[in-house]
Amino acid sequence: MKRLLLFLIFTCFITSGVFAADVKMNLNAIYGQNSFHTQGAMYFADLVEEYTDGSVDITVHPGGSLGFKGPELLKAVKDAQVPMSDILMGVVAGSEHVFGISSLPRLASSFDEAKELYEDTKPLYKEAAAKWNQKFLYAAPWPPSGLVTKNKVETAADIKNAKIRTYDKNGANFLRELGAAGISMPWGEVYSALRTGLIDGVLTSAESAKNGKFWEVLGHFNNINYAFPLNMVTINKDYWDSLSNEQQKAMLKAAAETEKHQWESSEAKTKEALDVIEENGIVISQPSGKFAEQMDAAAKVIVNNYLKDASSETEKVLEKYIK
Repeated sequence: MKRLLLFLIFTCFITSGVFAADVKMNLNAIYGQNSFHTQGAMYFADLVEEYTDGSVDITVHPGGSLGFKGPELLKAVKDAQVPMSDILMGVVAGSEHVFGISSLPRLASSFDEAKELYEDTKPLYKEAAAKWNQKFLYAAPWPPSGLVTKNKVETAADIKNAKIRTYDKNGANFLRELGAAGISMPWGEVYSALRTGLIDGVLTSAESAKNGKFWEVLGHFNNINYAFPLNMVTINKDYWDSLSNEQQKAMLKAAAETEKHQWESSEAKTKEALDVIEENGIVISQPSGKFAEQMDAAAKVIVNNYLKDASSETEKVLEKYIK
């Protein structure tokens, strides 16, 4: 059965008298074509084509157009429903607990700290991917999440009972600990919800605030460095094992270069986005000492709850970062 599957997946042919395997596979990208992470997946695909002399051809499908976007992504790649995918780690943390680390609040306060945390946890991510019949290729962060609101936030009292859109369970719990209400809704509905007063603010990056033109409906960006959530790209292990050694080496080289490029790009985009939103009228601030203390206390609750189900290896890594 496995041989039949691989026969259907790969196209093999004779070239210049030497047996060669030309491999074509799809990469499921969950965000739109202009998204930072989709652009990274395309950058990776181009490098793979270059480094394999065209013998591995990866087609990136943006916007989840292959039909896979959410918590089912680990299983979809495991079962080879899609050969490869980019995956927001926090979304699949319910299936594999360790993938929730990067979306835990207030563990890192800079890109350097976020990269250090990633390097410390990468062996755990690789092990987790392997459990799901996948080869971990690379991961990169979204620009750090800040708090975008109508009015300036100096303490938790300023967001008491405020309805704030967030992107995962950790964010909702964090906001609840601060006295606000975390609201889940599709990104495409956020702007209109802000304009109509259905929500009062957004926990998101400066890059997203820029793309959403939030200066039209909001006035302040508090640079709280809530988290540096990671997107990873994995490949089904059966696909991986069917590549030649040379193709695997080339793909790992492309993955390493893409990872470096994406980390640098994420930091650059953050600086550019902060400039753009400020130029358009959003007031940028750093959290006050009081608000930082309140956020750290809220984060500690979230992290402690996370640790209840964490492995000893995960606990050991996080000890270094818990405030």
